[in-house]
Amino acid sequence: MNANIKFVQGNEACVEGALYAGLDFFAGYPITPSTEIMEHLAARLPRQGGKFIQMEDEIASMCAIIGASLTGRKVMTATSGPGFSLKQEALGFAIMAEIPCVVVNVQRGGPSTGNPTHVSQGDVNQSRWGVHGDHAIVTLTASNHQDVFKMTVEAFNIAETYRTPVILLFDEVVGHLREKLVIPDEGEIPLVKRLRTAVKEGTDYHPYLPREDGRLPMSDFGSVHRYNVTGLYHDMWGFPTDDPKIVKGLQRHLVDKIESNAHQVQKYKEFYLDDAECILISYGSSARSALHVVKNRRLRGEKLGLIELQTLWPFPSQLIRERCEQAHYVLVVEMNMGQILREVKNAVNFPEKVFLANRIDGSLISDADIRNILRIIQGKGV
Repeated sequence: MNANIKFVQGNEACVEGALYAGLDFFAGYPITPSTEIMEHLAARLPRQGGKFIQMEDEIASMCAIIGASLTGRKVMTATSGPGFSLKQEALGFAIMAEIPCVVVNVQRGGPSTGNPTHVSQGDVNQSRWGVHGDHAIVTLTASNHQDVFKMTVEAFNIAETYRTPVILLFDEVVGHLREKLVIPDEGEIPLVKRLRTAVKEGTDYHPYLPREDGRLPMSDFGSVHRYNVTGLYHDMWGFPTDDPKIVKGLQRHLVDKIESNAHQVQKYKEFYLDDAECILISYGSSARSALHVVKNRRLRGEKLGLIELQTLWPFPSQLIRERCEQAHYVLVVEMNMGQILREVKNAVNFPEKVFLANRIDGSLISDADIRNILRIIQGKGV
């Protein structure tokens, strides 16, 4: 039997991806439907020389991984909607202080405690705008376990490359569904290591002075260099400043390092777009239902295609605009009240031909739900 083939939950696939990527430290607090990530790492991570700790709450969990990352470790925490809400202030600190970390949110119904054991995709906009102030963020997602693994590895690579938090936004169905996972051989997926400074001990180290390529080499906190870390606007030494020129420069840097490299981090999958007259756009477990509809209607001669988003933020507006240019209409399939729908309408040149197929009741959107909306659209002669 091939030891690299496993039959696992999506949450376990996330664990396998994190361990493959070199996870050193996990801090978290149990919350449905993400708890299995924590449970499996409690058993697995110490065996591989890493550190696991259950914190007293989600705020402390986020702060713990920030501290561990500063000491040179690859770090992750996992939660669901209410816990993700609690993490926002510390997440903002990680953005401002440019601290690499991965934050998993396995979505459930909300707001508040909502629908703890049922599926939702209602945290899409929170993952983008939950932190106050102007900022950029990377949010990845997946619809199947092989891609959960891949996007988890990708999240660590992006975090280390751009010195930024990365959000993995899965959902309850993906987290709890069981299916086959093939774990790649070591080295099959390239891994990004922490970029450490070449500045020697006793030499002036500037923790926030970018190289020509924009990357910021780090020094393990508590090692040979002493430097300041703050959530305030700061200079190249890390000390607080309200100098307008420095403040503006830092603000631009924090946004531009993500937005200017959006083409590098945006991931997606295409199905049957070459002749598609109707294009479905979806993500997460909703994309599984959307793909089922596309494949079945294709057999009946209907020209449907699918764009499955794996990067939600930065939103791939140019991709959506280009791919949908010749479509007669577009159908966004998601389990919220239209959070990606708004982005698609803003991206295309014909927002009046963009429609929504959704569920908001804690149930997975089905192929029948999507087909019903398609019949209504087709009946209007769009």
